[in-house]
Amino acid sequence: MLDEDGYFGESVAAAYDEASAEMFAPRAVDPAVDLLAEPAGPGGRALEFGIGTGRIALPLAARGVEVHGIDLSRAMVERLRAKPGGDGIGVTIGDFATTRVEGTFQVVYLVYNTVMNLTSQDAQVACFRNAAAHLEPGGRFVVEVMVPDLRRLPPGQNVVPFRVDGSRIGFDLYDVATQSVSSHHVSVRDGRGRYRSIPFRYAWPAELDLMARLAGMRPQERWEGWTREPFTGESRQHVSVWERTEDFAGA
Repeated sequence: MLDEDGYFGESVAAAYDEASAEMFAPRAVDPAVDLLAEPAGPGGRALEFGIGTGRIALPLAARGVEVHGIDLSRAMVERLRAKPGGDGIGVTIGDFATTRVEGTFQVVYLVYNTVMNLTSQDAQVACFRNAAAHLEPGGRFVVEVMVPDLRRLPPGQNVVPFRVDGSRIGFDLYDVATQSVSSHHVSVRDGRGRYRSIPFRYAWPAELDLMARLAGMRPQERWEGWTREPFTGESRQHVSVWERTEDFAGA
C-alpha cells in the first residue's frame, strides 16, 4: 500500500540524491538550467512539475529566476527545504496534473522522465492542460523524457535491462498494448537486498505534440538533449518545447 507520498516516500527520498548522483553532476544540471533560464529571463517566473529535492530548481533560482514547484511527495520536498536556498522556493503539495498555484509563469517544466509518472493518457493530457493554464501567452512548456526502448525488444520479449552492476539490478517491463512500463530495482547494501517497482506510462513524441495541441500549445523545438543536439530516429530521449498560444481558452 502506498503512503501519501506515493512511490517517493521517506525511504526513497532519503537516498534519492545519492542514488541519482550522476544526474546531480554539473554536466547534467548546467545545460538544463541554461536552457530553462532563457524563456524565464532575469527576474522571470518558472514552475516545476515534480520539483523533488531541487536538483534543477535550486540552481535555476540562483540565476535570479523566481521558481515555484508542485510535488506530491512531502518527503522529497523536506530534502529540498534542508538545502541552502531551499526555503526560498515556494512549493505546493499536490498532483502536478491538476494542482493549481497562483499567478502565471514564463516557463513550466517537467524533467527526468517525470511525465511518465502519470500512468494514464487522461492524466498526461490533464498535465499538459495544467501547464498551459499556468503559462502566460507565449510562455513555454519544456519536457525532458525518454523515447520508448521498444526497438530493443525482439518478438516475444518484454523486458529491457538498464543497469546491472555489483550492487544494483534494474530492468523495465513493457506492455506495448497499453503503453505501460514498470521499472524494477533490486539493490544490495550491507549484504541485504531491497526490491521496489514503479509504474509508468510512455508516450511517443507525436502523442505528446497532440496533447500539447489539445491544451492550446504549439510545438516550438525538439532536441535530443539539453545541449540541443538534433533529434533523430536514433535518439533515446528528447527535450521538447511547446508555446502557449494567444487563443488559449483555459483548461
